[in-house]
Amino acid sequence: MKLQQLEIADVRSIRQASVEPGDGLNLLVGGNGAGKTSVLEALHLLAYGRSFRGRVRDGLIRTGAPALQVFARWTEQDSSRRRQVGLRHAGNEWEGRLDGADVGQLSELCTALAAVTFEPGSHALLSGGGEPRRRLLDWGLFHVEPGFMPVWRRHARALKQRNALLKSGGALAALDAWDGELAAAGELLDRHRRAYVEALEPQVEHWAKELLPELGPAHHAYVPGWRREDLALADALLVSRERDLQLGYTTIGPHRADLQLGFAARPGHEALSRGQSKLAALALLLAQAEDFRARRGEWPLILLDDLASELDRQHRHALLSALVASGAQVFITGTELEALALDPAWPSTVFHVEHGLCGRLDSSSER
Repeated sequence: MKLQQLEIADVRSIRQASVEPGDGLNLLVGGNGAGKTSVLEALHLLAYGRSFRGRVRDGLIRTGAPALQVFARWTEQDSSRRRQVGLRHAGNEWEGRLDGADVGQLSELCTALAAVTFEPGSHALLSGGGEPRRRLLDWGLFHVEPGFMPVWRRHARALKQRNALLKSGGALAALDAWDGELAAAGELLDRHRRAYVEALEPQVEHWAKELLPELGPAHHAYVPGWRREDLALADALLVSRERDLQLGYTTIGPHRADLQLGFAARPGHEALSRGQSKLAALALLLAQAEDFRARRGEWPLILLDDLASELDRQHRHALLSALVASGAQVFITGTELEALALDPAWPSTVFHVEHGLCGRLDSSSER
């Protein structure tokens, strides 16, 4: 997809900004605190319903403003269909429009605009707990499998009801009913995730080789959240019921699933360095973006925050060379244009961000 217009109002330090990006690399440069990252946050908000820094009410709205507003217009490459989305968010309530019609759920907006974001906290995708990796899988399925969201919601509802019963010491008959519902939804959810992880395998291997060749071939595995090879989920829930009643929550199931990524030169899940964790996380994100392209016929937006600080010159060049060749539309923030060390032949558009204002400078063909 090719973003053609972005309008931002009252997002952190940005009072009002208008951006008309180019098709290739879009460089947002300026000093620390100028508002560069806020532009990426606005796009991420439309794609995920929240900022990659947290919830809207946790500081995303400019101080003193009642609400933020973001508008975007883009063209879908596969159909040349022109689309637009608008969001006004006050923290506890919001209004959204998609292609001129009101929407009732944020997920409707998030389905329309897809973006993959690499930012300073992305290393937690590998070094942190399993939740961000589950979100990664579910985001991908949300966009490429039309039947996934009803299954996800069904599982989430059943898990919430079972946990409420466990906490209150509910009747066994009620637990039996919700165990059955949770098992049915959980098995479907597990099937979707398992197939998706398998489909990602060639892309993960490709991007890991591009970004971390020194670690040897990559391998990844899906961990379902219970001993699936021994028990169906319904049986596993029954076996764990006594412990779950004591603890007051469900201890096994797809909500405990995980994605493991390893490398031939790091046997036995030996820990990666912080820098290697960043690159491994980036490999997973780009594998997901490439899978999106293969299934949907277009790349999602690629958002790269503070790239010069996150990747060294060699890895930046390898990454950007691959993205330029792919035809993806990319947004990159940095304090100085020179620090990004771009190839002059790469098509790029430069925006200077200062005091919450964003102005276009020129493109690579004009520099």
